[in-house]
Amino acid sequence: MACFLVPAAEAVITTIANKVIKTKEKKKQKEGADNAAESQNKVKFSAKLGWLNKMLWGGSALLAFEHLWHGEISPTFPFLTAVENGETAQMLVEMGTVGVTMAVLVTAVWGAMVGISYLLEKRSRKAQKDVQKDAAV
Repeated sequence: MACFLVPAAEAVITTIANKVIKTKEKKKQKEGADNAAESQNKVKFSAKLGWLNKMLWGGSALLAFEHLWHGEISPTFPFLTAVENGETAQMLVEMGTVGVTMAVLVTAVWGAMVGISYLLEKRSRKAQKDVQKDAAV
């Protein structure tokens, strides 16, 4: 019915947070606070948060299309047929169960992606230090 609204709401929040984080990263970069050698092998957090945004927006759009296809969304106010038919309580239950579960699952997958990215960055930094160490000898 309206389960896609929960990941869409999370996507709105993370999009706003991403804009703020990008601004802070640019400000920090202008100040020269980043170590150039370290930042070369590191993906910025704003880029990682962008991954989550794309996953949430894409999933929400796909779910909204699916609900539109099945006639659960109408082009006229109040847009959701559950509200028109007096099934608001059932819709809220679905949003609280299915919608929250989907949002948590997408966020958990993103968290795993960030963890893997961190491990790869760590391995790259270690390899770079080893190469520098060998070059010094």
